[in-house]
Amino acid sequence: MKPIWIVDDDQSIRFVLEKALMREDLPTRSFTHPREVLQALETATPEDSPQVLVSDIRMPGGSGLDLLSQVKARMPGLPVIIMTAYSDLDSAVSAFQGGAFEYLPKPFDLTKAIELIRRAVEESQREQTSATNVDSTPEMLGQAPAMQDVFRAIGRLSQSHVTVMITGESGSGKELVARALHKHSQRADGPFVAINTAAIPKDLLESELFGHERGAFTGAQAMRRGRFEQADGGTLFLDEIGDMKFDLQTRLLRVLSDGSFYRVGGHSAIKTNVRVIAATHQNLEQRVQEGAFREDLFHRLNVIRLRLPPLRERREDIAMLTRHFLQQSAQQLGVEAKRISDSAIELLQNFAFPGNVRQLENICHWLTVMAPAQAIEPKDLPPEVLAPFPAASAAMNGMGAVVHEASSPAPVVGSPVAKPVVLNTPGENWQAGLEAEAMSLLASGRVDVWDEMTRRFEASLIQTALAHTRGRRIDAAHKLGIGRNTITRKIQELGLE
Repeated sequence: MKPIWIVDDDQSIRFVLEKALMREDLPTRSFTHPREVLQALETATPEDSPQVLVSDIRMPGGSGLDLLSQVKARMPGLPVIIMTAYSDLDSAVSAFQGGAFEYLPKPFDLTKAIELIRRAVEESQREQTSATNVDSTPEMLGQAPAMQDVFRAIGRLSQSHVTVMITGESGSGKELVARALHKHSQRADGPFVAINTAAIPKDLLESELFGHERGAFTGAQAMRRGRFEQADGGTLFLDEIGDMKFDLQTRLLRVLSDGSFYRVGGHSAIKTNVRVIAATHQNLEQRVQEGAFREDLFHRLNVIRLRLPPLRERREDIAMLTRHFLQQSAQQLGVEAKRISDSAIELLQNFAFPGNVRQLENICHWLTVMAPAQAIEPKDLPPEVLAPFPAASAAMNGMGAVVHEASSPAPVVGSPVAKPVVLNTPGENWQAGLEAEAMSLLASGRVDVWDEMTRRFEASLIQTALAHTRGRRIDAAHKLGIGRNTITRKIQELGLE
């Protein structure tokens, strides 16, 4: 096992931790100031590199916060524990913004300190296992005939340099196909550069694609290479090409025609050797008829068209994808993977999945966080899946209210792009549902209605925030507007561990 690195100018602290960790069969390496740590990282072999770093926050040789920043830049997955005196707690809390695993107040209880370091070791080992598993995960999964056709097409197209147009609904995995085409092509050693043309403001997209010269426009303080230059020798993936504005379509056509372009504000033509893969969820033929998309560019891009089927056309893949995403989500959150019953899978297979594979992935992340037991049953599925089954949906929530996304059928939580949520009951607003439940409890003669309703409210709020931040307590506390210690205490009090 790799050693625990300890950084502290206080010899007694180093000695106590070294001896305690030695008794636990955990190897150590000690340093007196941050400069030594950074020098050691330069020459450390993979076996000698730290499993966990434990650092004081204030040392004559430098700041533990500065060290945290520099170490995280080199080893993002390394757990770093910051030791601090009680008077420095504010500084320690701010360290979480830099990625600290935990802080250890001084003077510390030695037993708790070792427990904390052991947790960090386990987290570090999970990170390494997760990285290995991600590397070995298949790029795409699917046994349905429609997906087997896609796999065969990828195999044939990967051996050529021809331009490919990928069509399919949002969330169906178009970028995964583009990456697979690149990975199995002769350009695999070159860069893969992806850009969503719909996600970049129109007045900035030209600079993003073609770069700009210094002084080309206000704010252009230095020359910048565009995506075409960055992708030279590799593949450029243009997602949502149907949203590109008309004048940029003309520039793109020229690049595809002769392989050269000008930076914004530039006067010298730049040659580029790029394979372009485009994707869209729109009907480009209709866009051409409407005059919103150039017909000549359409024919240039549409050399080979590859249609990616929506999830509802490959329902036999849902069970396999669900179990894969549950395993993947558990690895990301560092928890045990949950199992899903056949009856719950059957409900998923009967769901339309308007958000396609991306929506299924989000649902699996939601279940990893929100399902109360290790075995997922139909009643644990999110409301949008249970909507066609009122009896199952009613069992979802003891307060008579269920969580819905404000304007989309995708899961409320578990996605970094989730929209704000509202609480709704069929035909009522969430306040009405809250009042009805309170009235029911009051009528039952209970005398702890305030405590009961508060407990339910806090539990729902914290669980939703944790799901939204993918289990990161610091981020959840920040978004809720409460302190980290508060959310930790509430999680313990409410039994949400």
